[in-house]
Amino acid sequence: MLVREDGTQVSIFIVSIIRHSVFEGMKLSPSSEPRRRLHRTLQKWEAVLIIISQGRPIPELAELLRNHCETTIMRSLLQARDLELMWPVHSENAPEMETGFAWLHLVTAPSLLEKELNALRPKAGFRLRLTAEVHPKFPPILLQSSLKITYEAPPGLKKNLLRTYESWTPEQISKGGVLARAQSLFCLAWFHAVCQERRNYIPQGWTKFYEFSLSDLRAGFEIIDRLFEGGKTFQWEFVHGLLESAIYGGRIDNPSDLRILRSYLEQFFSARLLSSSLSGGQRKSRGGTRFFPPQISLPNSCSILDYRSVIENLPEDDRPAFFGLPANIERSSQRIISSQVISQLRVLSRLVATGSKFDRELWSNGLSPVLNLWKKLNQGSTLIHQKVAPPTEGHGSPVLSFITLEQFNAIRLVQSIHQSLAALSKVIRGTQLLTPEVQKLATALLNQECPSTWQNKWEGPEEPMQYLRAVVTRALATQSWVERAGRQALLSDTLDLSELFHPDTFLNALRQETARSLGCSMDSLVFVSSWRSPIAQAKLQVKVGGLQLEGCSFDGVHLCENQHDSPSVSAVPPCYMAWVPQNSAADSAASEESIWLPLYTSSERVKVVTHICLPCGANPNQWIQTGAALFLKQQ
Repeated sequence: MLVREDGTQVSIFIVSIIRHSVFEGMKLSPSSEPRRRLHRTLQKWEAVLIIISQGRPIPELAELLRNHCETTIMRSLLQARDLELMWPVHSENAPEMETGFAWLHLVTAPSLLEKELNALRPKAGFRLRLTAEVHPKFPPILLQSSLKITYEAPPGLKKNLLRTYESWTPEQISKGGVLARAQSLFCLAWFHAVCQERRNYIPQGWTKFYEFSLSDLRAGFEIIDRLFEGGKTFQWEFVHGLLESAIYGGRIDNPSDLRILRSYLEQFFSARLLSSSLSGGQRKSRGGTRFFPPQISLPNSCSILDYRSVIENLPEDDRPAFFGLPANIERSSQRIISSQVISQLRVLSRLVATGSKFDRELWSNGLSPVLNLWKKLNQGSTLIHQKVAPPTEGHGSPVLSFITLEQFNAIRLVQSIHQSLAALSKVIRGTQLLTPEVQKLATALLNQECPSTWQNKWEGPEEPMQYLRAVVTRALATQSWVERAGRQALLSDTLDLSELFHPDTFLNALRQETARSLGCSMDSLVFVSSWRSPIAQAKLQVKVGGLQLEGCSFDGVHLCENQHDSPSVSAVPPCYMAWVPQNSAADSAASEESIWLPLYTSSERVKVVTHICLPCGANPNQWIQTGAALFLKQQ
């Protein structure tokens, strides 16, 4: 059974009650060895629980059960309400199947299923297999009494490719004896494996985990199979459009990730790659980059054994070059993993039952670090006592108006945090009564979470102490911005956008002021950047420093590949930014080949500030696949 709960609705996708043996091992994939080794040691009252990731396609599980079970009962009961739990096996009137099957109707509360399983006295050949997504309300006793099997893709590019070719028959590869078709299927298998294995390098590989699955591979196979039917001229643009817009790309919601996917499609699905006049080791893209690693040479045959032989020659461990990633990707991956481990340790360090009721000693010990940090950050500062009048509409400059509003909101945020922490301190000391607001604040802080009341005012780091440091640092920095703007020296200085709470709004204010000075609409202006010299055609421009680059290196003239010992993040020279009319931007852009890289507020790649143009040479896809991106300087 695959159960999803959405309010009062329950979706049931598979119900299968099987009498045969169970799977051996803890991990399972469609073509893995543990799936083949079946045994009969499972007790008849013990369930087999197959744990799948969210969005796992049902046809995979159906095929898995169909290949290794005598019979499978499947039903789709969507959006069922108030279902009753019934076991016809207990009913004298229920027809009993020869193979020992029975219908199982599920209820919203899985605890009833747990009780029914405990009271069940099935026949000796009875076996029950359950398939469920992860859910916080899943009964732990039912989980403990089941044999757990994790259904997941095999790790590594080589195993991924082997699984794909194990699922394909020799007839599927050699159909029609068309060489280009067999080679296109290998390109599809490689493309599918790269998309899946690139998820191991989040957020540089992909910005998030996308559920690429075997259903996508099946859809891609059907497209290639149909396009080669009848000797028709193969339309590569048709393949690109379907895979990008409907199949693989339909799961992607980030423009930068979609650009990476598009670069893979252009690389692996092209007439040049399958040209019979080139040997496998000589095939290169227009920019000189190899389509495949040096050890990969596309066989000039339609035999599935030849393609399996090529896959067997691949190394067991994935290499960054397989995905177009930089050689030092492991450094970035280790940095992200260490951050995740630290976050998990913070979760484990949460005090039991913290915040559920007031405990002065517990609160004092758990919240003292936060209170002491806040006191230390505000020493020698007048932020918590400073009085600032709300900004008026009298400013003639949109940039000055933004800076004034940024300072006002910064001081209000600091004082709001101070008031909430002061009330919390008074409750701990016993000089103030506990209120629901203080209760929520303490619960969040004790759980190492940033209170929602703070995040609603400014979306910053999730960890409370990092959030407090970021707020005070930016609040103090805005004082300097206001001072420089007051003496009209702001746009002539080198600016650090990481000192602002809303750097994207600052760039938009610069756009508005440029439109006023030029007497044109804001929509007629486009964003441009320059690394070598000021922008000649710009009426107003800013020089931004403190930017950092991940995925490659940049010296102000051209991009360079990272080496194995290169730092994961490197500094880049200051950049000139401006808004200019579209015709002026077209003249400057035509001078050299370049690539637009996203500028994020942090290395987590969550919020984009803008996109900046960098010279890249003749092969922009090379830098797209490295996951290159710019960040504001981390405070």
